[in-house]
Amino acid sequence: MAATALILHRVTDYDAWRRAYDSAGDLRDQGGVIAADVLRPSDGDNLVAVTHDFETPEAARTFFSNEELKGVMQRAGVDLASFELHLLQRD
Repeated sequence: MAATALILHRVTDYDAWRRAYDSAGDLRDQGGVIAADVLRPSDGDNLVAVTHDFETPEAARTFFSNEELKGVMQRAGVDLASFELHLLQRD
């Protein structure tokens, strides 16, 4: 059963975060991300919404428990206190 992870968080600097996100493509590929999208408010607020699609919910859980991913997020300026992960399944 496929799954989509909806991630919401704030970043200190969107441009710096985007460079870090774009440079982590190998990590996403190795973690089973099969599609991804980045969205943000039109007013330039530093709120970021990201979707990652996975083959299974288990693959998503494994990806988000990766310590390397957490390190990338911290270095990219993610406000970890604002981090929200919503795991959604397709029927």
